[in-house]
Amino acid sequence: MTATTTTTTVSPPYHHLPTNNLNQPITQKSLLNLLTTTSLHHLKQTHALILKTNHFHDHFVSGSLIKSYANPNFNTFDSSIQLFNQVPNPNVFVWNSVIKGCLDNNHPRLALLFYSKMVGSDSKPNKFTYPVLFKACMVVKSVEEGAQIHCHVVKNGFMGDGYVKSSGIQMYSSFGRLIEARMILDFNGEESDVVCFNAMIDGYFKHGEIESAKALFGFATKKNVGSWNAMVSGLAKCGMIEAARQVFDEMPERDDVSWSAMIDGYNKNDCFKEALEVFRAMQREKLRPKRFVLSSVASACANVGSLDQGKWIHAYIRRNSIELDGILGTALLDMYAKLGRLDLAWDVFEKMKSKEVSSWNAMIGGLAIHGRAKDAIGLFSQMENENLKPDEITFVGLLNACAHGGLVDEGLEYFTRMEEVHGVEPTVQHYGCVVDLLSRVGRLAEAEELISRMPMAPSPAVWGALLGACRVHGNIEMGERIGKMLIEMEPQNGGRYALLSNIYAKAGRWEDVENLRVLMKEKGVKTSTGRSTIDVGGIVHEFKVGDGSHPRTREIYEMVEEMIAKLEKDGYVPKTSEVLFDIDEDEKETTLWRHSEKLAIAFGLISTSTGTPIRITKNLRMCEDCHSAVKHISCIYERDIIVRDRLRFHHFRNGKCSCKDFW
Repeated sequence: MTATTTTTTVSPPYHHLPTNNLNQPITQKSLLNLLTTTSLHHLKQTHALILKTNHFHDHFVSGSLIKSYANPNFNTFDSSIQLFNQVPNPNVFVWNSVIKGCLDNNHPRLALLFYSKMVGSDSKPNKFTYPVLFKACMVVKSVEEGAQIHCHVVKNGFMGDGYVKSSGIQMYSSFGRLIEARMILDFNGEESDVVCFNAMIDGYFKHGEIESAKALFGFATKKNVGSWNAMVSGLAKCGMIEAARQVFDEMPERDDVSWSAMIDGYNKNDCFKEALEVFRAMQREKLRPKRFVLSSVASACANVGSLDQGKWIHAYIRRNSIELDGILGTALLDMYAKLGRLDLAWDVFEKMKSKEVSSWNAMIGGLAIHGRAKDAIGLFSQMENENLKPDEITFVGLLNACAHGGLVDEGLEYFTRMEEVHGVEPTVQHYGCVVDLLSRVGRLAEAEELISRMPMAPSPAVWGALLGACRVHGNIEMGERIGKMLIEMEPQNGGRYALLSNIYAKAGRWEDVENLRVLMKEKGVKTSTGRSTIDVGGIVHEFKVGDGSHPRTREIYEMVEEMIAKLEKDGYVPKTSEVLFDIDEDEKETTLWRHSEKLAIAFGLISTSTGTPIRITKNLRMCEDCHSAVKHISCIYERDIIVRDRLRFHHFRNGKCSCKDFW
């Protein structure tokens, strides 16, 4: 009988370097290939091999080793500096490696220090040295050192290099030194490449020089897709969204950045429906959206209340195995939180492999606007236990959570701890949160005293929080005083007039209401129009106060009449004090029923099947009458109704609201 021998090939353990070609000599090329590793363990093994084979004296090898240790993902920057100090007579490649490593690890000052040492040595900089230095100067906002670097570039003859020029243009533009930036662009009468033109166009837009940007764009003989993208994003950032769209439509070709610039531009100008329309157009072009497009679309979905579209984006991410990194994952969980699905937001948060502080902030903020104060506090405690450093935004979310939950003592304690324990200095926004915290529970005098003790000038938003509380708690004297002061501070802010009018109306001071209306007319002040949106079948429908433009207006108003009849039987009494005009009670009731959220709910009732939750997004604070009416509607029609207003979420179910009438 013949024995059979089975040979099994076993792959080397993951932590060992590849073992093929062991008999081949170790060359510079093979070592450089090994240094492309993404494993710190492999890097250390390669380092040992370099020392063993005496290749460290090779400047290209030692410079590449320094570069590898400077990889921010390895957190071994100190090792790269130690290695540099061991290199005898470093050449320009070695110097460039350590200088770039400093910048990559957020040590721009150290990068500039190494350059000064480089200048003092026999090694001369090359064209790869200066773009990094220009960026370092930009980061530390050092105009003087930037100008010195510029002089060195000219002296050493590198001003004609396109990469150096574009970096210099970006640096000077960041300082607002547009004349110097343009001098670099026009240097020596040489033709600059398209990247330099794009950098200059972007610089003009960043400082509001719109006509200069347009003129340069028209002057440029060579344009690429980046040139057009700079125009689209620049015009959008300057608030000229229609002009941006016109440029977008005229583009001879588009890339991912083009679509992202247009979508992001619409988002920044609060044109969220238009942003989603552009995304749908992108889908019709059969283009596969990248993660930065998806994060922008998620933001648009959050703001228009489009849960179906948001779920599609999440499904697309899963279907294409796109990793939920800090940016995309945060955008997705923020979207779900703002669409009323805290369960899905929490699921995304839990599944994110790498969470940034912004991810924790978004989750804490989401819990806050849903009134889940204790859960927000619990998440913050978890953040502390994991030794993550909270920032200003963390405490804004935490203080808002305490305000919405009525947790005054806890909120005041966190306000104290934020600086004493965490080293975060309170800003005017944090003081505004504490004023809101005290005001909501009726501690108006304490809130006003806190404002008087603020170390900075209180913003109108801080006084506005107190004014809103005066309306809720019926403090006419304080409300009138603060309201008049706010109107002087912001004479064109219609919301201030509306709040003061509401205070007067509640007190029956109709002459004062009329005087305010006359004053507004004289000054040309406009108040914000109440708007509510509802997503039905992936299509977002918008309703305004008294709007009759919807194709199904007749059916909507018939449902409104049905709702009125059923609510009256259920004991609902309209809160006519919410109407700011001195008119008959019957007219006041009619006016109340034209509020946008009621129209949106009526549309939801006739457009969705029985038992389906109705989700409304409203641009203003929900009034007391609507709040009362929706509680009745949720019970009568046996529907969960979720309303997100300007301040928070209201989850209505069986005649009750999640806010417990505290909002």
